Amino acid sequence: MKNVFVILCLIFLLPTLEAQSDSEYLIKIGKPDSLYSKVLDENRKFWIQYPEFFNPNNKYPVLYVLDGSVHLPAVSNVHSYYSGGFMPEMIIVGVSNQTNRTRDLTATKVTFRRGVTYNQESGGADDFMQFISSELIPYVESKYPVTNYRTLIGHSYGGQFVINALFNHTDLFQNYIAIDPSLDWDNQVMLKQANEVLKSKSFEGKSLFVTLAGQLHLQNNEITIDDVMKDTSEYTLFARSSIAFSKLLEQYESNGLNSKWKFYPNDLHGTIILPSILDGLIFLFKWFPIEHTDKFNSPETPNKELISIIRAREAKLKKHFGYDVPPFDESLFNML
Repeated sequence: MKNVFVILCLIFLLPTLEAQSDSEYLIKIGKPDSLYSKVLDENRKFWIQYPEFFNPNNKYPVLYVLDGSVHLPAVSNVHSYYSGGFMPEMIIVGVSNQTNRTRDLTATKVTFRRGVTYNQESGGADDFMQFISSELIPYVESKYPVTNYRTLIGHSYGGQFVINALFNHTDLFQNYIAIDPSLDWDNQVMLKQANEVLKSKSFEGKSLFVTLAGQLHLQNNEITIDDVMKDTSEYTLFARSSIAFSKLLEQYESNGLNSKWKFYPNDLHGTIILPSILDGLIFLFKWFPIEHTDKFNSPETPNKELISIIRAREAKLKKHFGYDVPPFDESLFNML
Protein backbone atom coordinates (compact mmCIF):
# COMPACT_ATOMS: atom_id res chain seq x y z
CA MET A 1 0.00 0.00 0.00
CA LYS A 2 2.85 2.34 0.86
CA ASN A 3 4.45 1.68 -2.55
CA VAL A 4 1.18 2.50 -4.33
CA PHE A 5 0.99 5.79 -2.43
CA VAL A 6 4.55 6.70 -3.45
CA ILE A 7 3.84 5.90 -7.10
CA LEU A 8 0.66 8.00 -7.06
CA CYS A 9 2.56 10.90 -5.51
CA LEU A 10 5.20 10.69 -8.21
CA ILE A 11 2.57 10.65 -10.95
CA PHE A 12 0.92 13.79 -9.60
CA LEU A 13 4.24 15.51 -8.98
CA LEU A 14 5.77 14.85 -12.41
CA PRO A 15 3.99 17.73 -14.19
CA THR A 16 5.02 20.07 -11.38
CA LEU A 17 8.63 18.93 -11.53
CA GLU A 18 8.66 19.36 -15.29
CA ALA A 19 7.18 22.84 -14.99
CA GLN A 20 9.80 23.75 -12.40
CA SER A 21 12.53 22.51 -14.73
CA ASP A 22 11.15 24.52 -17.64
CA SER A 23 10.77 27.61 -15.48
CA GLU A 24 14.52 27.67 -14.95
CA TYR A 25 14.82 28.95 -18.51
CA LEU A 26 13.85 32.49 -19.40
CA ILE A 27 13.30 31.49 -23.00
CA LYS A 28 13.82 28.42 -25.16
CA ILE A 29 14.69 28.87 -28.82
CA GLY A 30 14.14 26.39 -31.62
CA LYS A 31 12.06 23.23 -31.75
CA PRO A 32 14.35 20.44 -33.04
CA ASP A 33 13.43 18.45 -36.13
CA SER A 34 15.39 16.38 -38.63
CA LEU A 35 15.14 14.96 -42.11
CA TYR A 36 17.00 12.18 -43.83
CA SER A 37 18.42 13.52 -47.10
CA LYS A 38 18.71 11.16 -50.03
CA VAL A 39 20.69 13.85 -51.84
CA LEU A 40 23.32 14.14 -49.09
CA ASP A 41 22.92 10.57 -47.84
CA GLU A 42 22.81 11.75 -44.24
CA ASN A 43 20.42 12.92 -41.56
CA ARG A 44 20.16 16.70 -41.39
CA LYS A 45 19.06 18.52 -38.22
CA PHE A 46 17.21 21.81 -38.18
CA TRP A 47 15.24 23.90 -35.69
CA ILE A 48 11.86 25.58 -36.04
CA GLN A 49 11.10 28.85 -34.26
CA TYR A 50 7.50 30.09 -34.20
CA PRO A 51 6.72 33.80 -33.83
CA GLU A 52 5.91 35.04 -30.35
CA PHE A 53 2.19 35.44 -31.04
CA PHE A 54 1.85 32.29 -33.13
CA ASN A 55 -1.66 31.49 -34.37
CA PRO A 56 -2.05 27.91 -35.68
CA ASN A 57 -4.82 29.11 -38.00
CA ASN A 58 -2.44 31.41 -39.88
CA LYS A 59 0.35 30.80 -42.36
CA TYR A 60 3.62 32.71 -42.10
CA PRO A 61 6.50 33.77 -44.35
CA VAL A 62 9.55 31.63 -43.67
CA LEU A 63 13.15 32.60 -42.96
CA TYR A 64 15.91 30.02 -43.53
CA VAL A 65 19.13 30.52 -41.53
CA LEU A 66 22.33 28.67 -42.46
CA ASP A 67 24.54 27.55 -39.56
CA GLY A 68 21.29 27.47 -37.62
CA SER A 69 22.81 25.93 -34.49
CA VAL A 70 24.89 29.11 -34.12
CA HIS A 71 22.83 31.92 -35.66
CA LEU A 72 19.22 30.99 -34.88
CA PRO A 73 19.21 32.72 -31.44
CA ALA A 74 20.41 36.03 -32.93
CA VAL A 75 17.88 35.93 -35.76
CA SER A 76 15.09 34.91 -33.39
CA ASN A 77 15.85 37.72 -30.95
CA VAL A 78 15.93 40.40 -33.66
CA HIS A 79 12.72 39.06 -35.14
CA SER A 80 11.04 38.96 -31.73
CA TYR A 81 11.78 42.63 -31.06
CA TYR A 82 11.03 44.01 -34.52
CA SER A 83 8.25 41.82 -35.94
CA GLY A 84 4.83 43.34 -36.37
CA GLY A 85 6.13 46.88 -36.66
CA PHE A 86 9.21 46.67 -38.90
CA MET A 87 8.84 43.22 -40.42
CA PRO A 88 6.18 40.52 -40.64
CA GLU A 89 5.86 37.71 -38.16
CA MET A 90 7.74 34.75 -39.65
CA ILE A 91 8.57 31.14 -38.93
CA ILE A 92 12.34 30.69 -38.74
CA VAL A 93 14.14 27.53 -39.84
CA GLY A 94 17.69 27.16 -38.53
CA VAL A 95 19.52 24.65 -40.74
CA SER A 96 22.48 22.77 -39.28
CA ASN A 97 25.81 22.75 -41.12
CA GLN A 98 27.74 21.05 -38.32
CA THR A 99 28.50 17.82 -40.18
CA ASN A 100 30.62 19.30 -42.98
CA ARG A 101 30.17 23.05 -43.19
CA THR A 102 32.81 23.80 -45.82
CA ARG A 103 31.51 21.09 -48.12
CA ASP A 104 27.92 22.28 -47.78
CA LEU A 105 28.44 25.96 -48.40
CA THR A 106 31.28 26.43 -50.90
CA ALA A 107 30.59 26.66 -54.61
CA THR A 108 33.71 24.94 -55.96
CA LYS A 109 36.34 22.44 -54.85
CA VAL A 110 39.75 23.87 -53.95
CA THR A 111 43.02 22.25 -52.91
CA PHE A 112 44.99 25.44 -52.28
CA ARG A 113 43.86 28.52 -50.31
CA ARG A 114 45.63 31.61 -48.98
CA GLY A 115 49.02 30.28 -49.89
CA VAL A 116 48.73 26.87 -48.26
CA THR A 117 47.41 23.42 -49.13
CA TYR A 118 43.70 23.11 -48.35
CA ASN A 119 42.65 19.62 -47.26
CA GLN A 120 39.04 20.19 -46.21
CA GLU A 121 36.29 18.74 -48.38
CA SER A 122 34.71 21.53 -50.40
CA GLY A 123 32.56 22.36 -53.40
CA GLY A 124 29.30 20.71 -52.33
CA ALA A 125 27.02 23.75 -52.57
CA ASP A 126 25.06 22.36 -55.53
CA ASP A 127 24.17 19.22 -53.58
CA PHE A 128 23.28 21.20 -50.48
CA MET A 129 21.10 23.53 -52.54
CA GLN A 130 19.37 20.51 -54.07
CA PHE A 131 18.72 19.24 -50.54
CA ILE A 132 17.18 22.59 -49.58
CA SER A 133 15.06 22.97 -52.71
CA SER A 134 13.87 19.39 -53.25
CA GLU A 135 13.79 17.99 -49.71
CA LEU A 136 13.90 20.57 -46.90
CA ILE A 137 11.53 23.20 -48.30
CA PRO A 138 8.86 20.66 -49.36
CA TYR A 139 9.14 19.00 -45.94
CA VAL A 140 8.80 22.30 -44.07
CA GLU A 141 5.89 23.43 -46.23
CA SER A 142 4.05 20.14 -45.69
CA LYS A 143 4.53 20.02 -41.91
CA TYR A 144 4.54 23.65 -40.76
CA PRO A 145 2.16 26.57 -41.49
CA VAL A 146 4.43 28.52 -43.85
CA THR A 147 3.85 30.28 -47.16
CA ASN A 148 6.16 30.30 -50.18
CA TYR A 149 7.54 33.75 -49.29
CA ARG A 150 11.10 32.88 -48.29
CA THR A 151 14.22 34.65 -47.00
CA LEU A 152 17.74 33.15 -46.81
CA ILE A 153 20.49 34.27 -44.40
CA GLY A 154 24.11 33.10 -44.34
CA HIS A 155 27.45 34.23 -42.88
CA SER A 156 30.99 33.81 -44.30
CA TYR A 157 30.89 30.62 -46.41
CA GLY A 158 27.15 30.81 -45.77
CA GLY A 159 27.17 34.31 -47.26
CA GLN A 160 28.90 32.92 -50.33
CA PHE A 161 26.17 30.27 -50.50
CA VAL A 162 23.47 32.96 -50.30
CA ILE A 163 24.91 34.82 -53.30
CA ASN A 164 25.34 31.53 -55.15
CA ALA A 165 21.65 30.82 -54.49
CA LEU A 166 20.63 34.26 -55.75
CA PHE A 167 22.54 33.76 -59.00
CA ASN A 168 21.64 30.16 -59.75
CA HIS A 169 18.34 29.55 -57.91
CA THR A 170 16.86 33.03 -58.13
CA ASP A 171 13.23 31.99 -57.80
CA LEU A 172 13.68 29.89 -54.67
CA PHE A 173 13.80 32.87 -52.30
CA GLN A 174 12.52 36.44 -52.42
CA ASN A 175 15.14 37.86 -50.04
CA TYR A 176 18.83 37.23 -49.46
CA ILE A 177 21.17 38.38 -46.67
CA ALA A 178 24.89 37.65 -47.22
CA ILE A 179 26.87 38.51 -44.08
CA ASP A 180 30.59 39.09 -44.69
CA PRO A 181 30.53 36.59 -47.60
CA SER A 182 33.68 34.72 -48.64
CA LEU A 183 33.84 36.12 -52.16
CA ASP A 184 37.60 35.58 -52.28
CA TRP A 185 36.99 31.83 -52.52
CA ASP A 186 38.69 29.98 -55.40
CA ASN A 187 40.28 33.05 -57.00
CA GLN A 188 37.05 35.05 -56.70
CA VAL A 189 34.96 32.55 -58.64
CA MET A 190 31.65 34.04 -57.43
CA LEU A 191 32.82 37.57 -58.18
CA LYS A 192 33.63 36.56 -61.75
CA GLN A 193 30.21 34.97 -62.08
CA ALA A 194 28.63 38.12 -60.65
CA ASN A 195 30.02 40.23 -63.47
CA GLU A 196 28.17 38.07 -66.00
CA VAL A 197 24.97 37.27 -64.10
CA LEU A 198 24.23 40.76 -62.77
CA LYS A 199 24.68 42.14 -66.27
CA SER A 200 22.45 39.68 -68.12
CA LYS A 201 19.80 38.41 -65.69
CA SER A 202 16.65 40.05 -64.35
CA PHE A 203 16.26 40.12 -60.57
CA GLU A 204 12.95 41.96 -60.47
CA GLY A 205 11.19 41.37 -57.15
CA LYS A 206 14.36 40.12 -55.42
CA SER A 207 16.27 41.83 -52.59
CA LEU A 208 19.87 41.39 -51.42
CA PHE A 209 21.67 42.81 -48.38
CA VAL A 210 25.47 42.33 -48.20
CA THR A 211 27.86 43.35 -45.42
CA LEU A 212 31.61 43.66 -44.86
CA ALA A 213 33.38 43.67 -41.48
CA GLY A 214 36.11 46.13 -40.54
CA GLN A 215 39.01 43.66 -40.53
CA LEU A 216 40.17 44.62 -44.03
CA HIS A 217 43.73 43.30 -43.77
CA LEU A 218 44.40 40.06 -41.91
CA GLN A 219 47.78 41.29 -40.62
CA ASN A 220 47.60 45.09 -40.76
CA ASN A 221 44.92 47.04 -38.90
CA GLU A 222 46.16 50.31 -40.39
CA ILE A 223 44.59 49.53 -43.77
CA THR A 224 41.37 51.54 -44.24
CA ILE A 225 38.38 51.33 -46.55
CA ASP A 226 39.88 54.22 -48.54
CA ASP A 227 43.16 52.50 -49.41
CA VAL A 228 42.43 48.76 -49.22
CA MET A 229 41.79 48.49 -52.97
CA LYS A 230 45.38 49.61 -53.61
CA ASP A 231 46.74 46.58 -51.78
CA THR A 232 47.37 43.50 -53.91
CA SER A 233 48.26 40.97 -51.20
CA GLU A 234 46.35 37.83 -50.28
CA TYR A 235 45.61 39.42 -46.90
CA THR A 236 43.11 41.91 -48.34
CA LEU A 237 41.55 39.73 -51.04
CA PHE A 238 38.52 38.97 -48.86
CA ALA A 239 37.70 42.67 -48.39
CA ARG A 240 38.62 43.68 -51.93
CA SER A 241 36.33 40.99 -53.33
CA SER A 242 33.37 42.29 -51.34
CA ILE A 243 34.04 45.91 -52.30
CA ALA A 244 34.37 44.93 -55.96
CA PHE A 245 31.05 43.10 -55.66
CA SER A 246 29.43 46.26 -54.28
CA LYS A 247 30.62 48.17 -57.36
CA LEU A 248 29.01 45.56 -59.61
CA LEU A 249 25.72 45.96 -57.73
CA GLU A 250 25.86 49.68 -58.46
CA GLN A 251 26.94 49.20 -62.07
CA TYR A 252 24.11 46.82 -62.94
CA GLU A 253 21.33 48.30 -60.82
CA SER A 254 19.04 48.33 -63.87
CA ASN A 255 18.60 44.54 -63.51
CA GLY A 256 15.83 45.16 -60.98
CA LEU A 257 17.66 43.79 -57.93
CA ASN A 258 16.84 45.74 -54.78
CA SER A 259 20.25 45.69 -53.12
CA LYS A 260 22.33 47.34 -50.43
CA TRP A 261 25.95 46.85 -49.39
CA LYS A 262 27.10 48.07 -45.97
CA PHE A 263 30.50 48.36 -44.29
CA TYR A 264 30.83 47.89 -40.51
CA PRO A 265 34.20 49.43 -39.55
CA ASN A 266 33.88 48.58 -35.85
CA ASP A 267 33.01 44.91 -36.28
CA LEU A 268 35.08 41.79 -36.87
CA HIS A 269 34.13 38.76 -38.93
CA GLY A 270 32.65 37.12 -35.84
CA THR A 271 30.77 40.13 -34.44
CA ILE A 272 29.20 41.49 -37.61
CA ILE A 273 26.44 38.88 -37.55
CA LEU A 274 24.01 40.55 -35.15
CA PRO A 275 24.05 44.09 -36.65
CA SER A 276 23.85 42.61 -40.15
CA ILE A 277 20.76 40.60 -39.25
CA LEU A 278 19.06 43.66 -37.77
CA ASP A 279 19.94 46.06 -40.59
CA GLY A 280 19.36 43.41 -43.24
CA LEU A 281 15.86 42.47 -42.15
CA ILE A 282 14.84 46.11 -41.75
CA PHE A 283 16.17 46.82 -45.26
CA LEU A 284 14.42 43.82 -46.83
CA PHE A 285 11.12 44.80 -45.25
CA LYS A 286 11.40 48.58 -45.48
CA TRP A 287 8.03 48.54 -47.25
CA PHE A 288 6.31 46.74 -44.34
CA PRO A 289 5.90 49.38 -41.55
CA ILE A 290 2.44 50.88 -41.20
CA GLU A 291 1.98 54.16 -43.01
CA HIS A 292 0.21 57.27 -41.74
CA THR A 293 0.09 56.24 -38.09
CA ASP A 294 -0.63 59.89 -37.27
CA LYS A 295 -3.93 59.59 -39.15
CA PHE A 296 -4.97 56.59 -37.08
CA ASN A 297 -3.99 58.38 -33.87
CA SER A 298 -6.12 61.42 -34.67
CA PRO A 299 -9.88 61.31 -33.93
CA GLU A 300 -10.35 63.99 -36.57
CA THR A 301 -9.34 61.74 -39.47
CA PRO A 302 -12.44 60.92 -41.56
CA ASN A 303 -13.37 57.24 -41.77
CA LYS A 304 -13.26 57.43 -45.55
CA GLU A 305 -9.59 58.46 -45.43
CA LEU A 306 -8.74 55.67 -42.98
CA ILE A 307 -10.44 53.10 -45.20
CA SER A 308 -8.49 54.39 -48.19
CA ILE A 309 -5.20 54.02 -46.27
CA ILE A 310 -6.12 50.47 -45.23
CA ARG A 311 -7.05 49.47 -48.79
CA ALA A 312 -3.77 50.89 -50.12
CA ARG A 313 -1.85 48.91 -47.50
CA GLU A 314 -3.68 45.70 -48.39
CA ALA A 315 -2.76 46.18 -52.05
CA LYS A 316 0.89 46.90 -51.21
CA LEU A 317 1.25 43.83 -48.99
CA LYS A 318 -0.33 41.61 -51.64
CA LYS A 319 2.07 43.00 -54.24
CA HIS A 320 5.10 42.07 -52.14
CA PHE A 321 3.94 38.77 -50.66
CA GLY A 322 2.05 37.54 -53.72
CA TYR A 323 -1.04 36.65 -51.70
CA ASP A 324 -3.67 38.36 -49.53
CA VAL A 325 -2.38 39.54 -46.16
CA PRO A 326 -4.34 41.29 -43.37
CA PRO A 327 -3.41 44.99 -43.31
CA PHE A 328 -2.36 44.86 -39.66
CA ASP A 329 -0.34 42.19 -37.88
CA GLU A 330 -2.12 40.35 -35.06
CA SER A 331 0.88 40.88 -32.79
CA LEU A 332 0.16 44.62 -32.72
CA PHE A 333 -3.25 43.98 -31.18
CA ASN A 334 -1.81 41.43 -28.75
CA MET A 335 0.48 44.13 -27.36
CA LEU A 336 -2.38 46.56 -26.62
